[in-house]
Amino acid sequence: PDGKVTLTTQSGALSNLPYSAGMRFGEDKGTNPEELIGAAHAGCFSMALAFGLGGSGHKPEELRTTAVVSIEKEGAGWTVKSSALTLKAKIPGISEADFKQAAEGAKAGCPISRVLAGATITLDAQATYDITATETITVTVPATALSGATALVGSPTFTVSASGVDE
Repeated sequence: PDGKVTLTTQSGALSNLPYSAGMRFGEDKGTNPEELIGAAHAGCFSMALAFGLGGSGHKPEELRTTAVVSIEKEGAGWTVKSSALTLKAKIPGISEADFKQAAEGAKAGCPISRVLAGATITLDAQATYDITATETITVTVPATALSGATALVGSPTFTVSASGVDE
């Protein structure tokens, strides 16, 4: 009942990585499911945006995305309620309108955004050098996509980052 488990992925990127309730809600060092969701969301969004921009002739020089994932107690269990994406981008030659359209499209189309259909997903997208645009986009979708949350103590927020553009 102490909630200690290990994570291993088929790729080997994670191998017997420990996490526990103390890592999730306390001060213990280590990861937790919400941090992993945030990492997946930031990475997936960045990949979707890079793909979309490349397809429209705007190769990004840099995309830095962070995701802050929040969970809240809901009834007898816990639910991921939001994922706030923050994007800092360097994209030569793109207009503000094209940048906003590409960022919004990546947020809506990223598979991890779609799996988080019960959560509010926001995006603060900023492009530098050629343009600077700040926008917050909030999408609210039905919470029916998330079920079977495990009852735990606390209501933390986790921050993770993904950066870089594949050449």
